[in-house]
Amino acid sequence: MKRILILILIISPIVAYGQAKKLYRQATRATNPKEKIELLTQVIALEPKNFDAYFHRAIAKNDLGDYSGAILDYSKILFYKPDADSYYNRGNSKFSLQDFFGAKVDYENALKLDPQFFDALYNLACTKYYIKDYIGSITDLSKIIEVSPTESKVYTQRANALLALKKYKLALQDFSLAVLINPNADTYYNRGLTHLNINYYKQAKKDFDKSLSFDDNNASAYFFRGASHLLLGKYNKAISDFKTTIKYNTLDYEAILGLALTYYKVNDLKNAKLNLKKAESLLALDTEKNITIESFSDTYWYKKQFYFFKQNFNELSKLKL
Repeated sequence: MKRILILILIISPIVAYGQAKKLYRQATRATNPKEKIELLTQVIALEPKNFDAYFHRAIAKNDLGDYSGAILDYSKILFYKPDADSYYNRGNSKFSLQDFFGAKVDYENALKLDPQFFDALYNLACTKYYIKDYIGSITDLSKIIEVSPTESKVYTQRANALLALKKYKLALQDFSLAVLINPNADTYYNRGLTHLNINYYKQAKKDFDKSLSFDDNNASAYFFRGASHLLLGKYNKAISDFKTTIKYNTLDYEAILGLALTYYKVNDLKNAKLNLKKAESLLALDTEKNITIESFSDTYWYKKQFYFFKQNFNELSKLKL
């Protein structure tokens, strides 16, 4: 009997190891994240220190939006066996939970273990942007550009940080480099916004034209091109663009307000007042206060074209149907 007992004790770990390997192989082939998690949980039950199983289970949890669960799995690995990939991925999960300071620390730890981990450096730069460390973000992005000068997204992100510091000319240079490297709907759109925000209306209009030539379903591009047309005095084109924007979202009170302003400019006072009332009624769904110009404080018109907006809004408000 003793021999049999000893034999069982020797064979059992071997059987468990073989079963764990089989389950792990099934998990790597699984395409359903829930199934993957179930299989990897079984692997971990058989092999509590199978860090590959923890790592892939964390990825699956992250894919399902269970960021806290993913963080726990990455933390288990990092407690026993710190590595750059686990720090990086845990940072991504923390970023998804808007724990930007926690994500920053993880990306920094990943870079300590692997100074050439440029994905971690890029995400660190993005995290610094969110915590308003714009100079730190620019510094990190510039390091990436030195090594890899053909990544359009890096120029775009650096341009955003430069905009936050009101360095408009430098931001435009970066947006233009992004367009040069990768001319597409997004790069032209981003540069168009910058041109518009510094009142380069003709250049903005051209960029939105190009953006829409790549993707004619971008409602925001229609809106901002409409704003460019309005500010350039091309009122019929502005009306067309604002109407197109509203086709995508009938509750877009910024575009409806744009229509009101444009109709006022062409002396179509009836439509001007109707659209202002419509914009005000949409705002009234969210507030019981009286509608004033400050009620539109989150709009492009208030933030970027305040004096133009104030003058015309005050005149519109006096109109009677």
